[in-house]
Amino acid sequence: MSKISESDLLVLQALRVKGFVDTEAVAETVGLSQEDSLNMLNQFAEEGMVSYREGRMVGWMITPAGRSFGEQLLANEVDNLGIRPEIETAYKEFSQLNDDFKELCTDWQLKPPSAGSEGEQVLNDHSDPDYDKGVIDRLVELDKQTQPMCANLTEQLERFSSYGSRFTYALEMVLKGDTDWIAKPMMESYHTVWFELHENFFSTLGIDRASEST
Repeated sequence: MSKISESDLLVLQALRVKGFVDTEAVAETVGLSQEDSLNMLNQFAEEGMVSYREGRMVGWMITPAGRSFGEQLLANEVDNLGIRPEIETAYKEFSQLNDDFKELCTDWQLKPPSAGSEGEQVLNDHSDPDYDKGVIDRLVELDKQTQPMCANLTEQLERFSSYGSRFTYALEMVLKGDTDWIAKPMMESYHTVWFELHENFFSTLGIDRASEST
């Protein structure tokens, strides 16, 4: 049965994987009311775990102290539940898919030089539907391998449960013709969700992102 994480861990982890978000997004991510989320965020702010930025863009960010404390909570969670081996296995599966996904994203943005010419890849202007379809077909196949991994993660920890459905939704939007859902930033594109899951693995297992090429 999937284990449910403590609320304080979920709030800090939401800021860790998303980077900079408002109270509403935190509440939606962790499944709490906005009032409860705001109370927790304010408490963390008093303790120096998070900070709030005002101006043109407003929202919450985790501080170095919050990252450190959150990592302690994460380590305690997986070790106390005895599920570190299962999370590590899922991460190995993810890592094997990660190179394929990075290559896929590159090929969506860039194309090989035209036949008979030399030089570097050129910007993909998406004028070749056959080329684009080939990249999208690869995303469909990658998703087929990603979904079982997400399901296995969800069996271990409920806080991983949203990834499979978020990948599914992004892919459905791509197949409907809205290709922004492949890799456009600042939206729930496949790439955005992928990056968040990667960061979730890093923080959950205590892996330094700098130690791995991403």
